[in-house]
Amino acid sequence: MSGSGTQLTTSGLLPLDTTEDVRARRPGVAVLPIGSFEQHGPFLPLTTDTVIACTIAREVAAAYPVHLLPPLTIACSHEHAAWPGTVSISAVTLHAVVRDIADSLRRSGIDALVLVNGHGGNYVLGNVVQESAGSGTRMALFPAAEDWEEARVRADVRTSLLSDMHAGELETSILLHAHPEMVRPGYETSDFLADDRRHLLTLDMSAYTESGVIGRPSLATAEKGKELLAGLVDCFGSYFSILTPETTDAPGAVDATQKGVEQDDAGSRP
Repeated sequence: MSGSGTQLTTSGLLPLDTTEDVRARRPGVAVLPIGSFEQHGPFLPLTTDTVIACTIAREVAAAYPVHLLPPLTIACSHEHAAWPGTVSISAVTLHAVVRDIADSLRRSGIDALVLVNGHGGNYVLGNVVQESAGSGTRMALFPAAEDWEEARVRADVRTSLLSDMHAGELETSILLHAHPEMVRPGYETSDFLADDRRHLLTLDMSAYTESGVIGRPSLATAEKGKELLAGLVDCFGSYFSILTPETTDAPGAVDATQKGVEQDDAGSRP
């Protein structure tokens, strides 16, 4: 089965479908990228999480017949407030916006929604999905920590999920592959680890890092970024199969039962 054929801007971040494109495709699943507008050290842009969420969603839309939505670009980044430029909305607001989008999609005939989350601090997204049972909209949160781990192994990412928390090897690799023009010099010498972050939500990020970086961006490569995305696209197959049970020829559908989609949190990286 081919993907949606979604058209994108030259930057690859926004869909350019017309209403007739959607009418002809009649997708049953929508994909909503959700990012943030927060510091990512001195070498990655404030829009990093949004760009990564959009990039993952774009790759998914190229492989599966989904309705690609434009991103939510500001979310819950309160733990990064000590750095200039960071902007947040409340968890209540994010919850309400996602529910409104789901309700609108259902009225237009799309009753399944995947939240592609690029910011681990969007914890409330797990609650939105949890509460969707019986709402008329089937929802999923992607990628799960297990999906990231599978993609990391495929890409030979050396930093663990615990250590690779923010502006590290994983995020920098994805941008080096998909949007190298967004990566400024300095990532090669910005490694910093702080694995014990048990008081992060109380003290915020500034208690653990001066630069805003927690991870090893010096290990990032464009090839790792390419493989990370390919791994996530493969992982999406089980989500698509579960949300469209009548579909049997979707990529990854044959091993859908072998991959869990249980979502306990909104991700592993603030």
